[in-house]
Amino acid sequence: MLNELLKRPVIPVIVIEDANDAEPLAEALLAGGMDVIEVTCRTAAAEEALTRIKQAFPEMLVGAGTVVTPEQVKMCLDVGVNFGLAPGLNPDTVKTFQEAGTLFIPGVMTPSEIEQGIALDCNMLKFFPAGAAGGVNMLKNISGPYASLGVRFCPTGGVNLDNMNDYLSLPTVSAIGGSWLATKRQIAGKQWDVITRQVQEALAQAAEII
Repeated sequence: MLNELLKRPVIPVIVIEDANDAEPLAEALLAGGMDVIEVTCRTAAAEEALTRIKQAFPEMLVGAGTVVTPEQVKMCLDVGVNFGLAPGLNPDTVKTFQEAGTLFIPGVMTPSEIEQGIALDCNMLKFFPAGAAGGVNMLKNISGPYASLGVRFCPTGGVNLDNMNDYLSLPTVSAIGGSWLATKRQIAGKQWDVITRQVQEALAQAAEII
């Protein structure tokens, strides 16, 4: 699964308030050429939304984001997500996902957290919150010492169309996570064509340097 995820330079970070929006949203992403999604566990609709997308679109890589409690961990594994992510690094969460044979990407912001992730055999780490933590320059400097170990990063938080390629140009970055690709307002407004266009723009831009 890690190898599959490494082929996808842009991961949409999605907050779904109404599970009925799950299928049309996934269709909008696919129409734009994006077959990966991260649905955050921030809402009561997350479990049903993840389930619906998994069942209706087996061709998609379906990830769960903001997995921070044992209950959320169990829910994600019961649903059968392809991968999970968190804003921080909880060794118990990492180990539970690993025992289930499911990829987990913990969040890091410091060299010590990066080393903890490496010690837990996490070869992909989420740099969060990327913008607030110092952006491209910060990630370049803290990730450089670990580049030879093969660890790769997915910066999320403050990443947008204007700066995404600055991150993707770093040799340690395999993908970026972006919430601008499908905002809560756009989803609530059923603006599927807008979302598809934003996905196409992001993928075209990523293709310039990938």
